[in-house]
Amino acid sequence: MRIIARRTLRRFADSRIGRPDHGALKAALDAWFDEVRKARWANTADVKRLYRTASVVSAERIVFNIKGNDYRLVASVDFAHAIVWIKWLGTHRDYDRIDMRQVNHENP
Repeated sequence: MRIIARRTLRRFADSRIGRPDHGALKAALDAWFDEVRKARWANTADVKRLYRTASVVSAERIVFNIKGNDYRLVASVDFAHAIVWIKWLGTHRDYDRIDMRQVNHENP
């Protein structure tokens, strides 16, 4: 899968520098990126096979638990073109304050 944009992951990890879980968060985001980049998803069932804890709302919104559910990553997937768009990334607490159906990384 092609992931747009890895920069979002890096910026978020960098924003957490100095926090006790920074290293674990960075490792979890890198692992997610590598796994998804290698994936060949044809549908949401394929996503659930790799990420059983992911919440599939629709292809437009899939929520991934990152670092033991401390963080949430909202993505949109175009299965036909093998593209994953990162729409939002934040703490579980911040996730509870957003409308995940509407959020975009440019406009949280």
